[in-house]
Amino acid sequence: MQNVQIPVSLDPKRAAQRGLSYEGILRSKNLKRLNGVSSGDCTDAEVSVECGTDIQGIVYLKGKAVTELTLMCQRCMETFQHTIAVEFAYSPVKDDAQVEELPDAYDPIELNEHGEVRLQELVEDELLLAVPMMPMHDLADCNRPETEIVVGELPPITPEEERPNPFAVLQNLKSK
Repeated sequence: MQNVQIPVSLDPKRAAQRGLSYEGILRSKNLKRLNGVSSGDCTDAEVSVECGTDIQGIVYLKGKAVTELTLMCQRCMETFQHTIAVEFAYSPVKDDAQVEELPDAYDPIELNEHGEVRLQELVEDELLLAVPMMPMHDLADCNRPETEIVVGELPPITPEEERPNPFAVLQNLKSK
């Protein structure tokens, strides 16, 4: 494997024929969308990608990516470091008919007009999908325990005799 910066795009069919594999980093400055979701900067993503053809003759891109984000805890509103690790397996397709024939082990990915896959965008998409919707510390690490959380206020409870019974009209009909 080559320890290099991950290419912006690649031709999966040509890379599979050559059996190329990449192991390297994706600079955080290139992960603009991921930095936008973070409460700080993310670290450089460590990425490994393998291109090949399986025993059925299907071209694939398999890989892993790991990075660390600074997120805002939605419980105590303090920042914390969160590691995101993803694994992915894609196969390039040209049309919907190929998508239907694709085994469940692979997700379909469309090629651009040059017959290439935008690899850096693909890795960033996978990392974005792994960002938690409601990031929170572990309960033991959080400065505000779950028992202290109050969301909104309830109106004061009035005694039963002060509220009119909504079924009182039915009581009158029943007695007639």
